[in-house]
Amino acid sequence: MDLETIEREAVARLQSVGSLQELEQFRIEYLGKKGKVTSLLKDLKNIPPEERPVFGKRVNELKEKIERLFETKREELQKLAEREAQERLRVDVSIPGARRKVGHTHPISKVLEEIERIFVSMGFDVVEGPEIETTWHNFDALNTPEWHPARDEHDSFYITKDLLLRTHTSPVQIRTMLERKPPIAIISPGRVYRRDYDATHLPMFHQVEGLHVDRDLSVAHLKFTLEEFARRMFGEKTKIRLRPSFFPFTEPSFEVDVFLPSHGWLEILGAGMVDPNVFLNVGYDPEEWTGYAFGMGVERIAMIKYGITDIREFVRNDVRFLSSY
Repeated sequence: MDLETIEREAVARLQSVGSLQELEQFRIEYLGKKGKVTSLLKDLKNIPPEERPVFGKRVNELKEKIERLFETKREELQKLAEREAQERLRVDVSIPGARRKVGHTHPISKVLEEIERIFVSMGFDVVEGPEIETTWHNFDALNTPEWHPARDEHDSFYITKDLLLRTHTSPVQIRTMLERKPPIAIISPGRVYRRDYDATHLPMFHQVEGLHVDRDLSVAHLKFTLEEFARRMFGEKTKIRLRPSFFPFTEPSFEVDVFLPSHGWLEILGAGMVDPNVFLNVGYDPEEWTGYAFGMGVERIAMIKYGITDIREFVRNDVRFLSSY
C-alpha cells in the first residue's frame, strides 16, 4: 500500500472515530509497533539505497501528520467525554428532589414511650440499668434462691457462673435502692432475655417494672396506680382485677388482669407488695418502709393494644407490618 493511500485512509478513519476506545484502536492500527506507518519504516531495507532518504523523509512526514491529527482528535474526544460526564452530574435545581420514604416508629417504641409518659405524669422517675447483670442483683437480692427454675441454665443466658443477661429489669430497682434513700418512685424500662421462642415468647423482649417505696403504702395504693395506668393505656372504661399469685420478691403477690369489651379479661402484668427480705438486702428497715412493685411485658401490652396475635412479628422487620402502626 503506497503512502498516499495510507494517508487518505488514515484521515478518513480519524473523521469517523467517535470514541476514545475507537481512537485507541486507530492508534494501534496505524502507529503501533505493527501499525501500517511503522511497517513502512521497516520496509526501508527493501528500498534502493538512492531512494531511501526521500522515502524515509516522506514516511516521517506522514507519521508526524497522522500523530498531529491523532492528538487533535484525542483532545476533541476528551472534551466531549468531560462535557457528557458533567451533564450526567448536573443537577437541575428547578425540579423537585428525590423523595425519601419516611420510616415508621416501631409499635414497641410507641407503646414504651406511652407507658413512660403515663407513669412520669404520676410522679415516677425513669431509671435504666445494665443488661449484663450479676446473679446477686438479678436473683439473690430479689429473694430468688438458687433452686428457683429461673436460675437454671436452660432458662437464662449465662455468661459466666456469676454473670448473665438479665431476665427482668428488677435489678434496676435493687441498684436504685442501694443508691437512694426512700421515698422512691421509679419505673425501669429495658430489654430482658430468656430462653423462650414461640408465638407468645421471644428470647429478647422489653419490660417496664415499677417500684414505689414510702411509709404506709398498701395494696390500695398499688391497685389505684395500676387502675390509673390501665385507663390511660386502654381507655376510661377499662377495669382491672388482682388475682393472688406468687413472686419471690413480693408478698402478697398478684396477677393483674384488664377487662376489655372486645377481649374480656386478659392478664397484663404481675405485682405485689415488696417482700421485707428485699428491703433487708438493700439496707432498708421493713418496719419503717413499705412498698409495692409491678412488672409488665411491653410486647404483651402492644399485642393487646393493637390486636397482634404473633409476638414474632415485632422482630421480623416487615415494612408492611410496621407501616400498619
